[in-house]
Amino acid sequence: MQETYIKIKDYNIKIHSLNTVVVGSGAAGFNAADRLYQYGQKDIAIVTEGINEGTSRNTGSDKQTYYKLTLSGGEPDSVEEMAKTLFEGQCMDGDIALCEAALSAQSFLKLVEIGVPFPKNRYGEFIGYKTDHDPRRRATSVGPYTSKMMTECLEKSVKEKGIKIFDRLQVIKILTDNKKLYGLLCIDLNNLDIKDKRFVVFNCKNLVYATGGPAGIYKNSVYPLGHYGGTGMAFEAGVLGRNLTEWQYGMASIKPRWNVSGTYMQVLPKFISTNAEGGDEREFLSDFFTDKGEMLTKIFLKGYQWPFDVRKVDGGSSIIDILVYMETCKDRKVYLDFRKNPDDTSIDFDTLSSEAKEYLGNAKACFGTPIDRLLHMNKPAVDFYKDKGVDLTKERLEIALCAQHNNGGLAIDCWWQTNINGFFAAGEVSASHGVYRPGGSALNAGQVGSTRAAQYIAARRQGDAAAINIFKENMAFKIEECINISHTVINNTKNRTANVNSLLDYTATLMSRFGAAIRNKSGIETAIGEVKKILENFTQTVAIESVSQLYLAYRLYDTLISQYLYLGAMKNYIESGGRSRGSSLYTDLTGKKPHNSFSDIFKYNLDEGQGKNKIQEGQYICASTSFKWRDVKAIPKEDDFFENVWRAFREDGNIH
Repeated sequence: MQETYIKIKDYNIKIHSLNTVVVGSGAAGFNAADRLYQYGQKDIAIVTEGINEGTSRNTGSDKQTYYKLTLSGGEPDSVEEMAKTLFEGQCMDGDIALCEAALSAQSFLKLVEIGVPFPKNRYGEFIGYKTDHDPRRRATSVGPYTSKMMTECLEKSVKEKGIKIFDRLQVIKILTDNKKLYGLLCIDLNNLDIKDKRFVVFNCKNLVYATGGPAGIYKNSVYPLGHYGGTGMAFEAGVLGRNLTEWQYGMASIKPRWNVSGTYMQVLPKFISTNAEGGDEREFLSDFFTDKGEMLTKIFLKGYQWPFDVRKVDGGSSIIDILVYMETCKDRKVYLDFRKNPDDTSIDFDTLSSEAKEYLGNAKACFGTPIDRLLHMNKPAVDFYKDKGVDLTKERLEIALCAQHNNGGLAIDCWWQTNINGFFAAGEVSASHGVYRPGGSALNAGQVGSTRAAQYIAARRQGDAAAINIFKENMAFKIEECINISHTVINNTKNRTANVNSLLDYTATLMSRFGAAIRNKSGIETAIGEVKKILENFTQTVAIESVSQLYLAYRLYDTLISQYLYLGAMKNYIESGGRSRGSSLYTDLTGKKPHNSFSDIFKYNLDEGQGKNKIQEGQYICASTSFKWRDVKAIPKEDDFFENVWRAFREDGNIH
């Protein structure tokens, strides 16, 4: 890595020139850097807004799952079978599914070797269990903080190698031209008030983008505070989006942000809502259910079936998500109260379904109040909230239907390279899933994708970054253009009140209302219009309090671009005849309602697999969007004759 300075306008800006920059300090980002070093590419660095922030380190669930090939017992499994499971999630390319299956054991065992304590029996078998959309027992876990432990172990491995980490740098522009990567422009969050330290440039041949999903685009979100993503900048740089309509939503607490899955639902908590001031308390689920046993069973099933699934609305557990959503749309707050049983009466466990009754019976939990049952079945679940300042034995827990994971993202090939040469995307920011996915497959995808990117870079994209004079000749005007935004929003403070936080909140609220689990064309078009208006008039509209808020202005700009393309993808999906699927209900007035008392906005028709073999891809160009549809790629059928594969491997490592 070489350091020098370039002069842009009246700024002396430090520029770092190196082969590869990894953006992001989560499990995918750290693994990309670790693998690059392992494969021989050591001219690398990590850039991160906050090394202790991000989803990998700060998220989890009742039992956070890691998904991999079966490594125990006599139950048959194979790479091909696992690839088929992933591919059957719909709208997923077969080559990516095959890679994720083929490298799952390698990626998992690396994590074991660097210290992640995945459980094994006395003979060394890594025992598994079934997760959602999983026909085998491929899932494993180290508890609620699986991804946190992965990140910590990978960080330790990276630091032991002496890999350079630039902390507190926020990427504000990805520098590309004619489908070629040139580098990054960042702001130094520790030096915003020092003019010649405010901006930092990276001149690199390769970029591994591991920024996580676009968490900041939603108001109701279970992504941890401090994680916002950076997908909009990639769209602005010319990277295609893929499967942007496909998200996962589910019920989660607001403070702290945490999935209320697993035992939190299986202990049958009381659901209540209040007005905005906390008054007018009522149990709203009773307005819908006439059979208390059915209501309790549906609540119980949300533990197993946590994500909102439109297939489970009519007669299934996802009706609970709808009822919670409806209540919040009335400007009411929804809470779980573990201190009292529903209806404040003792539970007749014989009224539950046989599945629920048997589970609670085996757990010896057919007694008391929800908090009694939770302490008995899973005390760490109570301890978690207490550690975060919420004592479930004394207070209720506010929840909402929240965005949890983007199955789509940046379009990639089987080496996790985007349509921009040298620009790779790994982890949730990449579109490595389709409509459905087995629980925990995202953690595997992040490890596999970052490994594949590192393999390709080390084998095919060695060498130095562009010469400084060439870099400046091609990129100076783009850097200047981005810097000008800072001048404008700072100057706007003289003429108007700071509004950057209110604009972030306003557009995120629009997304949660119209572009989340419940979608209709009219609402989406309204949201598109509002977002586009702010985006097109950004420099005239946005004002900050001082230079200390400059990072928020750039975050808003990135968020607006993401919201604009994501909303556009949803509108295009509807106009292309798309129906309700996955974690999204699309209003269709020709369809059915879950209940006659519901608004017509909840009328829908299910996608019965009509669109499973098509993939939507979108592009953002100068505040406009375009979309196209193509067929999915089938799972490759490679020559598996050993001598042929070995010969090709000796020639080029089969990296092409």
